[in-house]
Amino acid sequence: MIAFLRGTVAEAMPQCLVLDVNGVGYEVQVPLSTFDAVNPMEGRMVTLKIHFHVRENAQVLYGFATDAERDIFRLLIDRVSGIGPATAISILSGLNVSAFKQAVVSGDVQAIARAKGVGKRTAERIILELKDKVGLASTWEAQQQGTTTEAAGDAELALVALGFKQTEARKAIAALVKENPQAATDELIRGALRRMS
Repeated sequence: MIAFLRGTVAEAMPQCLVLDVNGVGYEVQVPLSTFDAVNPMEGRMVTLKIHFHVRENAQVLYGFATDAERDIFRLLIDRVSGIGPATAISILSGLNVSAFKQAVVSGDVQAIARAKGVGKRTAERIILELKDKVGLASTWEAQQQGTTTEAAGDAELALVALGFKQTEARKAIAALVKENPQAATDELIRGALRRMS
């Protein structure tokens, strides 16, 4: 699996970049939020976090400016029924990570429904499934209230996006935060993976 690509921008169109990585051109689909964040001018060196998606008739690279964006993308396509990569990219193009989390926590159907190709019913399903099935809304709400760290919430999201149960991820991360309240997201993820394996 490809985790990231670092290369020179060969072509830049909204929602699609071609990165020259050691003489090989990789076409990468990106949300507008990533496009704006990396400011991809031709000839500029950029690094993108990658999700490699394989279907029967296509293999597509999706790129993101941050791990948090990639984790939200994976959460949407893996945990919400009826959401594919194109819809997830559309949602991330319309809402940045913090705005998306806020919309889910507050049940703001209209904010999510504004994304291209996402109607009211789909937005309601996203909120319902992320609140009830996955349970991440409570973590995001705790982040906003300051009762948990942003690193802990992001680590939990990453572990859930990787397929771990939310309750197990939360328990492992809470133990790690108790030991080291200043731990960074990547430290928490590595520590939790060691505890859960």
